[in-house]
Amino acid sequence: MVSLIRTLRNIQRVGFREWVRQMRYIGDAKSGRYIGHDQFGNRYFENLNPAEEIPGRHRWVDYSQHEYNASQVPPEWHAWLSHIRKDPPAEDKVMQAVTPPWLAPYRENLTGTRGAFKTYDTVAPRVYSWKPQATSRS
Repeated sequence: MVSLIRTLRNIQRVGFREWVRQMRYIGDAKSGRYIGHDQFGNRYFENLNPAEEIPGRHRWVDYSQHEYNASQVPPEWHAWLSHIRKDPPAEDKVMQAVTPPWLAPYRENLTGTRGAFKTYDTVAPRVYSWKPQATSRS
């Protein structure tokens, strides 16, 4: 009965369309406070009400792409999601002060996709395969 009440409450809070989308993508109906977004367009939420969320599952990410994986979460947001950092990156003074200016922007892991890195050889091979050459007999 509690899950039915929780489900109805979340439908009322997020709307029917968003509830259907959440059930299709994450398999659970969640409602919470919007915390922020990253460069990939992922949205981050938090719900601190212990009556509604299981402890440890009260922070979550809403991926912007349908084909998502964990490498689409930048390190600073991963630290917040896994409770390594208390405050989100936009509010965390230490995280903003520690980030060096020479740091390259984060890119997701493209292994298994069309954008994956493929090596190529620029050096001449040391061993050549045998190519038979027939000479004409005189």
